[in-house]
Amino acid sequence: MYNRLQKLFHPDQFQGWGKSKKYFEGWYFKVVNASETKALAFIPGIAMAENGTKQAFVQVMDGKKRTAEYHKFEAAEFHPKAGKFEVEIATNFFSNDSMRLDLPNAVGQLRFTDIIPWPDKWYSPGIMGPYSFVPFMECYHGILSMDHRINGQLIIQGETIDFTNGRGYIEKDWGQSFPSAYFWMQTNHFSEPGISLKASVAKIPWLGNSFVGFIAGIWMHDQLIQFTTYNGSKLIKSYADQNEVKLILENRLYRLEIIAHREKSTQLASPILGFMDGRIEESMTSLIDVQLYDKKNHNIILLDTGRNAGLEVAGKIKDITIPLYRNTKKDNF
Repeated sequence: MYNRLQKLFHPDQFQGWGKSKKYFEGWYFKVVNASETKALAFIPGIAMAENGTKQAFVQVMDGKKRTAEYHKFEAAEFHPKAGKFEVEIATNFFSNDSMRLDLPNAVGQLRFTDIIPWPDKWYSPGIMGPYSFVPFMECYHGILSMDHRINGQLIIQGETIDFTNGRGYIEKDWGQSFPSAYFWMQTNHFSEPGISLKASVAKIPWLGNSFVGFIAGIWMHDQLIQFTTYNGSKLIKSYADQNEVKLILENRLYRLEIIAHREKSTQLASPILGFMDGRIEESMTSLIDVQLYDKKNHNIILLDTGRNAGLEVAGKIKDITIPLYRNTKKDNF
């Protein structure tokens, strides 16, 4: 019982103890160097198929070159630590504050400081909030760091890259499958340091039916402003075409308007019933226009464009399309 509660209230840790089939768990480490000429993502994880076949993996995505590699490992080489987030996959290591790579085309070590996690509360552990307590969700999500500083070097495809004073982001997913339709975006490169945005909208299966769930957070001025399905926020607009994704979210105090500009993407493996048989497309070179409006003081407190943005648009997006409500203020975007 203690172990179940301990991992529930620490979603960064490995959640798959006792799982043997139809289960995946993966962490997403995004790293961008100080000059913003390099943007990479490293995705370590474990996958378990419906028939019990298992494999560990580390995906490597080069966001600027738009290439990806999928490195397979024996499941026996996957070693999570109980009680804290530390995962070894063969000679590779991943934790909240460091990463060590020993892959054919990626070698080196990075350390992370000034980490900004999504806050945990006893009644709302992590970004999933009260949905963390629901045992039958298709996919669970966690944010380990909205933003942090990087130190260290990597050798990628024979090129030594210094990531010192670069910026990073860490999140994770676990469960059976990614949603059948979703938008996902993230950027922590704005005109001023210390601003970070993450937003996602997804079709969520629920007791034989489904609903459109959403999670967004913007970190600025040492404050996290949250827009979520469970905290009384509203998703006013959710729309995508070939060129952009538009979201408008509103809570009691703020209105957040987003335009994410779609760029050429890279194909990554994704989970279907636990195994990495699916395919998704991700860009790491998108721009995201953001406007945050303070409803109480009637002024715009952020009007900026995020760079080096991760962006995914997947599945039957008509299932998560929401036109602007007729009785709201005009859509500025």
